[in-house]
Amino acid sequence: MRQLLVGMALVAVATSVAAAPGTAAELRVMAGGDLPAAIAAAAPGDVLRLSSGRHAGPVTIDKPLTLVGVGGAVLEGTGRGSVVTVTAGDVRIEGLMIRGSGTDVPAMDSAILATRTAERTTVVGNRLEDNLFGVYLHGAAGSRVEGNVIRGRRDLRMAEAGNGVSIWNAPGAAVIGNDVRYGRDGIFVNTSRNNTFADNRFADLRFAIHYMYTHDSRIVGNRSRRNHVGLALMYSDRLTVRDNDSEDDRDHGLLLNFVKSSEITGNAVRNSAGKCVFIYNAHMNRITGNRFEGCPIGIHFTAGSERNRITGNAFIGNRTQVKYVGTRRVEWTHEGRGNYWSDNPAFDLDGNGVADREYRPNDIVDDLLWRHPRAKLLINSPAVTVLRFAQSRLPALYPGGVVDTAPLMAAPLIGGPEQ
Repeated sequence: MRQLLVGMALVAVATSVAAAPGTAAELRVMAGGDLPAAIAAAAPGDVLRLSSGRHAGPVTIDKPLTLVGVGGAVLEGTGRGSVVTVTAGDVRIEGLMIRGSGTDVPAMDSAILATRTAERTTVVGNRLEDNLFGVYLHGAAGSRVEGNVIRGRRDLRMAEAGNGVSIWNAPGAAVIGNDVRYGRDGIFVNTSRNNTFADNRFADLRFAIHYMYTHDSRIVGNRSRRNHVGLALMYSDRLTVRDNDSEDDRDHGLLLNFVKSSEITGNAVRNSAGKCVFIYNAHMNRITGNRFEGCPIGIHFTAGSERNRITGNAFIGNRTQVKYVGTRRVEWTHEGRGNYWSDNPAFDLDGNGVADREYRPNDIVDDLLWRHPRAKLLINSPAVTVLRFAQSRLPALYPGGVVDTAPLMAAPLIGGPEQ
């Protein structure tokens, strides 16, 4: 039997259960006690159970330990630095309310900061409030952040606030099943690989998920609500982006900027106030089986994006289905299957599920208005009417742009065959 933190004043007591020599022990740390001393006295592999009440931080965990909150345990910082700093591998932090970090962005002030030597850190089932960053994995490879509720600072401007989860160069890290609200970005990842972000919920942020220079990773089953952008994916290759849902995001539901060789499938974007999806200089991607609905612009496609396969998607009720800036003809059909367009008044006389004539989402008037926005004043003028009439009689007048030679007659299921 080990006894821990029995002081003359008996302010706090931590005792262990019986354990065989050389094996891990479970230690109880009472509220108001000296938690840093309890961590220093614990052996590698021990479990520290923090009793209900307030425990004072900050603390540094420099050996493999498990910190578990019991019955509403609160670990509170001083408003300076990180509340918990992890420098050892195989540390687990579970079931705690953690609050009160500093606000120094370069210092990465966080509820939990896991450094490069903190491989396989596990952060599960905590509530993180009133911190600059929630969890910061700064090189902590193989770590896992799961099932936490993270509430960012609301007393700072969005650009000054930290992220719910920040990741830098942490290969194999996974962020799963968290609920993130307020602050800057829900998840921000930079210069990493083989990461998984799955089944998280994001609201009232700048970007739900912000990807930079991160390759061979998965973004699956996440939900974005009322953020400026749902998924902002930049300078990253070989991503799997599947079954994510964006609704009521302000600017874009999905942004692909310099993204290559990725699979974007089964995602739904609805009611973005700007664009459902914005594709900028993104190449060799498969964008299939998605639903883009109720946006001012369904898809904005520009900056030389080439060799993308865009088929089997549903474009429903967007004010402008496609905004394409370019002069080339771009074919959005693959192996006899195109996309569904809700504004396509087509027939299917042979009943094969494919319309009998090709679909062009834009005409010469659209091209003119994009290049010269002030021309909108003439939209109902006789000149524009004559121009559209002439184009309908002389198809050669159509500008370069998107052509769907096999438009679908029914909206596909998300990620599945036609309804």
